[in-house]
Amino acid sequence: MYLIKDVSVVNEGKVQVTDVLIKGDRIEKLGPNLSADSNHQVINGQGLHLFPGIIDDQVHFREPGLTHKGNIFTESRAAVAGGVTSFMEMPNVNPQTITQELLESKYQIGAQNSLANYSFYMGSTNKNLDEVLKTDPKNVCGIKIFMGSSTGNMLVDDPKTLESIFCNAPILIATHCEDEATIRANTEKYVEQFGDNIPFKYHPIIRNEEACYLSSSKAVELAQKCDARLHILHISTGKETNLFTNDKPLGKKRITSEACIHHLWFSDQDYDEKGAFIKWNPAVKSSNDRDEIWKALLDDRIDVIATDHAPHTLEEKQNPYTKAPSGGPLIQHTLVAMLDFYHQGKISLEKIAEKMCHAVAECFDVKDRGYIREGYKADLVLVDLNKPWNVNKDNILAKCGWSPFEGHQFKSSIEKTFVSGHLAYSEGKLNDSQLGQRLSFDRE
Repeated sequence: MYLIKDVSVVNEGKVQVTDVLIKGDRIEKLGPNLSADSNHQVINGQGLHLFPGIIDDQVHFREPGLTHKGNIFTESRAAVAGGVTSFMEMPNVNPQTITQELLESKYQIGAQNSLANYSFYMGSTNKNLDEVLKTDPKNVCGIKIFMGSSTGNMLVDDPKTLESIFCNAPILIATHCEDEATIRANTEKYVEQFGDNIPFKYHPIIRNEEACYLSSSKAVELAQKCDARLHILHISTGKETNLFTNDKPLGKKRITSEACIHHLWFSDQDYDEKGAFIKWNPAVKSSNDRDEIWKALLDDRIDVIATDHAPHTLEEKQNPYTKAPSGGPLIQHTLVAMLDFYHQGKISLEKIAEKMCHAVAECFDVKDRGYIREGYKADLVLVDLNKPWNVNKDNILAKCGWSPFEGHQFKSSIEKTFVSGHLAYSEGKLNDSQLGQRLSFDRE
């Protein structure tokens, strides 16, 4: 049990100094001048900011089958050290999460190994519609569709199957949108010119605006036709931002979208220096695309911020372009990266809490999390906005051991992370004595 005194609470559009009392796995009380009995550990919050725990709606933790890159134990610890208290993990593992039985076995792994709270997406293929439709909306975050293959080769491109999923899914559909035919044609062109050693700066030209827009506009069209609950992941182009609206509150939207840290931070000007370390699908594109994504995020056409944390080993990343896999580790640095943008005057603390906590909870109907409210689960992150630190090999917790942020000095530090009331991270030390909880969802 904990009492955090005199802390600046960032929550629901306000920053105010108050006390927060934690009992068991919940927030017992909020208010000034709270007192605690001898069972409570008192934490001095003066000069610090308290956010709701970050909810990351898109991660790849690589278990089962790809655990040389990362696993639920290692990556959930990196998450908690970064202030991420809950994650939703993707199905492109080995075997792919495409039956209810395989989905449940991932939940068992989470229950035994995850320091953070967890949920897992059900994967879709051209052939598993029956299994997809059995997904329980109350205890699974969503259904994932790769509309355009990415790492893991789970492309769903059969028009009949796509329409059946969109028109019958009992739950939110999350899509990776890139047009496969466009990408293949572009890749062939550059392989003819360069062989395997295509310079990485051509990645956003191979996986270009057209490939993204063709696919995401098709997803929107299908969702409108079927009245599906669609969530488009990792928007990477300015053109795509025009597919989304801000004319109604988030709770009433049927079509929502996500921006990722790497598309907010990097641009195509960084490929010469970073190469494969910023090779993601969809690609990091121009600074103009980045500006348009920022604009859409701040005016609420884009609803949430995520990482798409997707580790690969250093050895894998050192391959030539055609063999270097896409994706990278980001979860440990997601909140501090956004706080750097706060220091630059690009985004307010309140907006960070909205896009990384409140809006994710609302988008997915997460039960009792995402806000600092009495009776809610005590998922909390205590931050020192003015305690700089450098990212280096010694403090990277992702199993792959590298980061695209290596050498960068962040201006803010994560001091403590509470996961369902458990002090899971404090001043650089992790405490695995209590594991995270399975997320549940307030859905019919």
